[in-house]
Amino acid sequence: MNILFLGDIVGRIGRRGVGLLLPQIKKEYKIDLVLANIENAASGFGITESVLKELMDYGIDAFTSGNHIWDKKEGIPLLDTYEKILRPANYPLGVPGRGYTVLTHLDKKVGIINIQGRVFMEPIENPFHVVKNIVEEMKKDTKIIIVDIHAEATSEKIAMGYFLDGMVTAVVGTHTHVQTADERILPGGTGYITDLGMCGALDSVLGVEKEAVLKKFLLQIPQKFNVPEKGLFKMEGVIIEVEEESGKTKNIIRLQRRGEIK
Repeated sequence: MNILFLGDIVGRIGRRGVGLLLPQIKKEYKIDLVLANIENAASGFGITESVLKELMDYGIDAFTSGNHIWDKKEGIPLLDTYEKILRPANYPLGVPGRGYTVLTHLDKKVGIINIQGRVFMEPIENPFHVVKNIVEEMKKDTKIIIVDIHAEATSEKIAMGYFLDGMVTAVVGTHTHVQTADERILPGGTGYITDLGMCGALDSVLGVEKEAVLKKFLLQIPQKFNVPEKGLFKMEGVIIEVEEESGKTKNIIRLQRRGEIK
């Protein structure tokens, strides 16, 4: 089984870039399942139903998110409506949505878990304790388990990779929008990368128009952050080749493509 996991999709240019390049990538790598983080998919902040349906039409099968999933009020009810959208599992009880799911795709069961780090982020439940309990329960249904750790600190992500090594198929990081060059298979057979990167504007600061970000750094006063709609874009993520019988990663390939939306 070949699983493509795309980094944070940022705004319309990111969505259109995915729509443009995904068909060829699926064909080239014989992709069976496509996952993506979409917490920034609607104008850079949160999601909407129209955005979600657009991404489904492009061929993305399931979605993870993070702290920005709450940024658009109209997007929050979607977390209860659509089973294939996840929010971090370590938010407190009572929060809308779900943090993990087991999909049946092409007659195969695949577990997906979304968790959020705590270093330089909201002090929510301990992701290490939460994910361990979920994995132990999920392994009763499937050996193929993919974990998205949405976190700021690289140390926390790397620690999570080693913590889950041998227990899950792969651990991938999201949130920073900067792809890391450390994809590898850990000693226990778990595929790993610290950050998938993003699908968004290339000539930007983390997907946002650079002029406003520069003003914020220079003047230290609030600025409106807009996402470019045209121009050069990048599409980043990893392709995980899974050994279905064991649930371990056979190979992990870092994906980085470029294009232009006119």
